[in-house]
Amino acid sequence: MARQSRRQPRGRRTPQRDQQGARARDNEGIIPVLARKVREIETRVERGTMRVSDRTMFQVVALLVRDERARIKADKDSTEAQRDGQLKRLDGIATILAKTAARNPSLFELLGEDAVVSDAAKALKREMLEAGGVEAEVEEPAPETTSDRPAERRVVPQSVISRQLANPFLAPDFSNAAPRNVQPRALATWELLGPLFRAFEEPSAGATSCMPLPEPTSLWAPGGQELMHHQAQVVAAAKAGHRTFLLADEPGLGKTAQALLAAQAANAYPLLAVVPNVVKANWAHEAELWTPRRKATVIHGDGDNVDGFADIVVVNYEVLDRHVGWLGDLGFRGMVVDEAHFIKNKSSQRSQHVLELSERIRARMGRPLLMALTGTPLINDIEDFRAIWQFLGWIDEKKPRAELMLALEENGLTPADRGFYAAARTAVIDMGIVRRRKVDVAADIPARRVADLPVELDDEVGRSIREAERELARRLVRRYDSALATRTSGVVVEGIDHELVRRVASWEREDSDAGSGENVFNMMRRIGQAKAGLAADYTAQLARSVGKVVFFAKHIDVMDTAEATFEKRGLRYSSIRGDQTPNARKKNIEAFVNDPDVAVIVCSLSAAGVGINLQVASNMVLAELSWTDAEQTQAIDRIHRIGQDEPVTAWRVIAAQTIDTRIAELIDSKAGLAARALDGSDEEVSSSADVQLEALVTLLTDALTEREEAAAEEAAEIAPIEEI
Repeated sequence: MARQSRRQPRGRRTPQRDQQGARARDNEGIIPVLARKVREIETRVERGTMRVSDRTMFQVVALLVRDERARIKADKDSTEAQRDGQLKRLDGIATILAKTAARNPSLFELLGEDAVVSDAAKALKREMLEAGGVEAEVEEPAPETTSDRPAERRVVPQSVISRQLANPFLAPDFSNAAPRNVQPRALATWELLGPLFRAFEEPSAGATSCMPLPEPTSLWAPGGQELMHHQAQVVAAAKAGHRTFLLADEPGLGKTAQALLAAQAANAYPLLAVVPNVVKANWAHEAELWTPRRKATVIHGDGDNVDGFADIVVVNYEVLDRHVGWLGDLGFRGMVVDEAHFIKNKSSQRSQHVLELSERIRARMGRPLLMALTGTPLINDIEDFRAIWQFLGWIDEKKPRAELMLALEENGLTPADRGFYAAARTAVIDMGIVRRRKVDVAADIPARRVADLPVELDDEVGRSIREAERELARRLVRRYDSALATRTSGVVVEGIDHELVRRVASWEREDSDAGSGENVFNMMRRIGQAKAGLAADYTAQLARSVGKVVFFAKHIDVMDTAEATFEKRGLRYSSIRGDQTPNARKKNIEAFVNDPDVAVIVCSLSAAGVGINLQVASNMVLAELSWTDAEQTQAIDRIHRIGQDEPVTAWRVIAAQTIDTRIAELIDSKAGLAARALDGSDEEVSSSADVQLEALVTLLTDALTEREEAAAEEAAEIAPIEEI
């Protein structure tokens, strides 16, 4: 028998050499970099030491995992085994990302398709690619534009042209210019925006949220109206020379009046007010009331009827793109942004226009009066502050501006110092944050309460809704089981895999956005329709026993049902809808306020949720649930306002034994975010993930729990039989 040679044929590798080569390849490229970074983030979240920079790293890792997955799948030079191996490693990284986000659900919003990628994130992405030996693509700069609308759609009203011709040489005014050339010393190499936001994300209990305000010398406005003490303080601060305010008083404390009178005290005319469409008429009315000697004009559509010589120009967000050109050239000395949380998404057109206008006004004025008004400054995340601070000129895209930088330098601290965050928070607040609560400054405003009113949907519609909810739960369970069965990562979780639950819920929500089949949005609308008659009946009972009542709904068909019910009950009502003219709207409000026979006003949440005073009533019915606590709070504050002298109750109608109850609980759980960031509260802040996703997570979790409990009961029943 011939002796077999131990020598391997040329070109063939031994198993040992193959393993060594595989390990070498495993340590090359971007995947090892991602694995190290994701472990760092996981460790910090577990220890509760996560920083804002870690949020940036989390987002970048997620982006690179997505990009690398697409690259591997498109790579035709690798073998199928090599591709599968790399994809499994990416699955492992993605699993850690998901588990980390499950521990800190605020991270989930960084994974959305519409999540903003900051300059810091882009720079970190380039660094990580370079560390992995991958050449980063050079991003083409975005084209410089001030509007998504074609330039020819821009308009210049004739009266504005007349004003420009009357004063063609509009000279810049830098008489009160802020410091511009502050040279950073101790903070020269530090990234500061992240630490500044963190200073508000984790304040100490009882920390103040209001700048020092001077004592007013008078509580009377020039128009003869009496101010409350807290209102007069802001006016006194403007008179003393303060020029930037984030006026974040709770809704109902008279922010419009404070802004108008601050402009008068600072002689900030002409004044531009950018406001939601539904409060344009109210701003003109308030201007006439508080500053009667100053002419106000409201821009509608193309502005054909605008008074170009007015002292106060009011424009709504929706038409700002048509007028941003001439507004930037008019020579405003002050600008107010009402409901400033509308600009929190910096990528939106309205945010870009607002920021452009504030930049142009500052470039001409130096220190104009800039005021951001909002009773709900934080909707989902501390990053909601970013656009507002930029509007006010406190920061730019990458760093604090001169005045804030000077204040930070004077503290003599860096983010590495323990006391930096408290000092930085104080420095930002002193730039002009004004936050007062009703309980602190308006003792004559009674407490309010939200009383849940469960109703049973026991008719055919109710049964149909409950069956639809069960079918939705079954569909979620099927998707969960399918995902579990096809999982390739090899991860085994004992009991319910909550990370996978959240993934399945996210997929379902994406399908809901696409409008496919029965979904949580359709279900909530059907529940609202089913509750409409019951909510209207209860409103009628209230009206007959306690007097005037405000009825709020989200959808037109719910409002229609309510009005039909009131007609049937013989109750007179008025209504506020989005399709009304300003005159009709004003007439209906006055009818409810002044006519004793008008018992109910039927209001759309979107059209009447801000900017109107209905404190003639002290009871409200919320026929449909909002998706955010902020929207619900805005509605309640239509009656819980200055001038209210009775306890306020909002009756929230909830369909029992349906997803309605889960939505109500989730809305309430999100109410603590603004309190923690602005009021120094140590109240626990619940998840900032959106309510729709959390509702689906809860629905699937409950269904899986019920299935496990049923299986356990069945096993317990079988065990004694087997023993016999």
